[in-house]
Amino acid sequence: MVQTVMKTEFEDLKLLGRGKVRDIYDLGDTLLIVTTDRLSAFDVILPTPIPGKGTLLTQMSLMWFEKTSHIVPNHIISADPSQYPEPVRKYADVLEGRSMLVKKAKPLPVECIVRGYLSGSGWKEYKASGTVCGIGLPTGLQESQKLPQAIYTPSTKAEIGDHDENITFEKTVELLGEARAEKVRELSLAVYKFGADYAAEKGILIADTKMEFGIYRDEIILIDEVMTPDSSRFWRAADHRVGSSQTSLDKQYIRDYLESLDWDKSDPGPALPDEVAVEAARRYMEILDILRG
Repeated sequence: MVQTVMKTEFEDLKLLGRGKVRDIYDLGDTLLIVTTDRLSAFDVILPTPIPGKGTLLTQMSLMWFEKTSHIVPNHIISADPSQYPEPVRKYADVLEGRSMLVKKAKPLPVECIVRGYLSGSGWKEYKASGTVCGIGLPTGLQESQKLPQAIYTPSTKAEIGDHDENITFEKTVELLGEARAEKVRELSLAVYKFGADYAAEKGILIADTKMEFGIYRDEIILIDEVMTPDSSRFWRAADHRVGSSQTSLDKQYIRDYLESLDWDKSDPGPALPDEVAVEAARRYMEILDILRG
């Protein structure tokens, strides 16, 4: 039976904060990140957990952190609870598989989004204005079409309950400085290209993805999660058809269900039927199995 973790309560550890999905504890020189089974959609945390989701997200991120370490260093120290600091080890039964001991980096205040295909909000904007996040694209593109080249479309990092907002590259220069903004864009595109090429060999298209970087000892490192079903759109290459929306092996399945409800996308979010939660978990598991081979 999969253990479901909606939130953690480690009272003798210092809780730094709870994100939409992750609980973060301050261990002094390091951080403990615990990925729960919470699911957020439209920036609202839903009351229904997705069974085993935290473990799947963690294992997929660990895979990508390892595979992309030649492109950019990352924050991973260990994912083995037996190697965590002594006060943490007694929680090993909860932490096993869904936690990471990481470097204490300072997160950069931007979400780094790379889009390789025309989908979602990008497709809506393109239909209206011929642009995606203000970037002009060739005329005549169709929904779900591969872009001539992947584009970098950063956004702000919103507080819980607020919505991320797309920003221009020029705005990231204001936030980060020119050299750092250019480096983050270069790294984002390189990580996406590597992941997209790797996934394509397994029959999966990564339509778009969101990643985060931080500063650790004056160096830019990759943090948080990487190319998971929460942060990316995954499509089966064999089923890909230009001109319509695609069946996704990711959080889009939940978004599509929620779009069918009479819900105004404000807190509180609706509970999910058991069958929807189980199907979401199945899709997350399927994409992990495919990508791990």
